[in-house]
Amino acid sequence: MSFKRLDQEDIVISADSITAPAWSDNTVTLSTFFTSSAQTARTSGDYYYNVYKDDYAATSSADIQFSLAYGQLEGSGSMRFNESVSGSGPSTVIYKQYRNLVNGTEETNLSFNDTTVKSVYAISVERARFKEKLLPGSLLLKLTTSAGTINLTDNSNYVSTITFGDSGREYELVSASSAGVRFTGNGTDGVYGYNTASGSFGKFLPDIGVILLNGDALDLAPANGGITLGTSATTASNSTNLDTIFKAVNDGGSFALRSEETVSSNYVFVRARNSEFNYSTNPSNITGSGELRHNIMIDSPQAYITSVGLYNDNNDLLGIAKLSRPLLKDFTKESLIRVKLDY
Repeated sequence: MSFKRLDQEDIVISADSITAPAWSDNTVTLSTFFTSSAQTARTSGDYYYNVYKDDYAATSSADIQFSLAYGQLEGSGSMRFNESVSGSGPSTVIYKQYRNLVNGTEETNLSFNDTTVKSVYAISVERARFKEKLLPGSLLLKLTTSAGTINLTDNSNYVSTITFGDSGREYELVSASSAGVRFTGNGTDGVYGYNTASGSFGKFLPDIGVILLNGDALDLAPANGGITLGTSATTASNSTNLDTIFKAVNDGGSFALRSEETVSSNYVFVRARNSEFNYSTNPSNITGSGELRHNIMIDSPQAYITSVGLYNDNNDLLGIAKLSRPLLKDFTKESLIRVKLDY
């Protein structure tokens, strides 16, 4: 074993952005959606539905892709915790949870395009699916009702300034058509505008893997830019609106999304110059008196490099790289071995 201290220029740090399909099995677009009756029947089913790509009843190992939740500031759309106390229930809990997550405070309510909204649907992408963050511009969510269909995307490709909040980057949701991005209401095809009656269609929060849908906007009739989603204000059930949004996704809907992560790499260049590492360090190559066992190795030594170890100043082995095949080394050859460390 031979040692050589690395110079500063021998180490280079690099960072690359890696994108990939967000869903299981490297699927870019989900077109089948399933829930688990075991999960929806539990207490957690009062707050959210887990959504799977495969039938959970047939494949118990099916992975969660995302979850659906409904939030309403005043508690409508869910049963009250206490019938004598208004404004309490799972929908209130969900609304306030996302309000704190997005705004970082309880003092201001959720707003889309500067319009305060009391009714929201939340799509939370499973952590393992979106990795470090979601890729802006890759979202295409198709929602369908008996009244119509809407395709939603984010406006990341149409803004010159990125908005940041407590949850990181924030983009508005817009309606996408074959003619390009379209904002309904006071906008026309290909023109950048918003539905002034209800703000935008929601927010895309790529850094936390959340998509917030504007319930008020989706409840509008198609002529006004919505799909008549039919959000219920009843306090007799916790599942009505969860069933409503799942049906809008499942009945002819689709969900395309990609993840993004930054992979940092350390490149370590290990240089073996022509005069270095030519003698084998195998103990069997040395006699008991400390001489080379074979005379030919005196003037024409040869050695084979099989691995490269990285050590700290305390001589502790931090990592080792194995070569795919032994590398012949003698006085007529120089070697440059590049070691890549990803993290």
